[in-house]
Amino acid sequence: MEKEKNDADPSNFRRMISESPGQFRVGFELGKNISLSGDYSSVEISGMGGSALPGNLLRIYLADHFRRFDGKHPIAIYQNRFYGLPHEAYQKGCLNFICSYSGNTEETVAAFEEAIAHKLPSVGISAGGRVEALCREHGIPHIKLPIPFPNFQPRVGTGYFFGAIFGVLVKLGMVTDTCDELTREAEGLVSEMSTLEERGKVLSGKLVGKTPVVYASPRYKAVAMIWKIKMNENAKTPAFWNFFPELNHNEMVGFTNPQGKFFLCLLRDADDVPQNLKRFDVTARLLEERSISSEVIDMGAGSVFTKIFRTILLGDWASYHLALRYGVDPTPVNMVEELKKMLA
Repeated sequence: MEKEKNDADPSNFRRMISESPGQFRVGFELGKNISLSGDYSSVEISGMGGSALPGNLLRIYLADHFRRFDGKHPIAIYQNRFYGLPHEAYQKGCLNFICSYSGNTEETVAAFEEAIAHKLPSVGISAGGRVEALCREHGIPHIKLPIPFPNFQPRVGTGYFFGAIFGVLVKLGMVTDTCDELTREAEGLVSEMSTLEERGKVLSGKLVGKTPVVYASPRYKAVAMIWKIKMNENAKTPAFWNFFPELNHNEMVGFTNPQGKFFLCLLRDADDVPQNLKRFDVTARLLEERSISSEVIDMGAGSVFTKIFRTILLGDWASYHLALRYGVDPTPVNMVEELKKMLA
């Protein structure tokens, strides 16, 4: 895909999106090269922001993975987005992954220091920073992530984290090795990239001047959350997310008296429970009667892995082109950096 630059996109965020499927192959190799021993039955993933998103997606993929391979017992995947560790991190047989692209995320570093203080088995994943330094100081395995472009953003580095963690699980024998299969599926997304970008560009035109609200099924609720996050960080606009059928029991009623202009993006999986699928169209009709616009976005055919990352790419492109329509640079997150300075 041509990696053209745009005056409104000085850091070439477009290139970060278009080349992201290649991250999985790199991540798998990084994970498999880690020297680690032990008998583990669960995983705790500590991270914030873009460095935490791979954990949400790994949970979706592994739920399907364990259904496919009956010989492997499911492992529990826990997540931590705070300064300390939850009680699951202390369970016998729990392996802690410490994820921070910069290596300096203060909440994640604090959680890591707690893990070190209690001698909890851990693996650090970062591009450097304090996480790497602590790993070296305490003899803890560290996976060093690449920084492929200047101003590279963690929210676009999901494939590196996902691949690295999965590679470690393969190395430890905790999951069946499907790295080659997933690499082929990731490469297959490249052939869809132009179509996905065009679809995202068209969708962005419908979102201008409105607050995106993203809904999905329970299985893919993390994908809806990631769409919301990409709208926040790329297009610098508020956005919200939820999932069927829960939203029909509460959030939907809020549109009786909306205080702004909204546009619903309904991420629909054809393999969802039939009665739940009805809710997408019925909800759209109900809210259309109340002047709330919406679009049902089919996730398309393919495996769970392909559906996850195809749909995320579509959200990447929609939020990217929405940023350009608003005349904002999609790369920096200046308010986050301002907050960090104020906290310091």
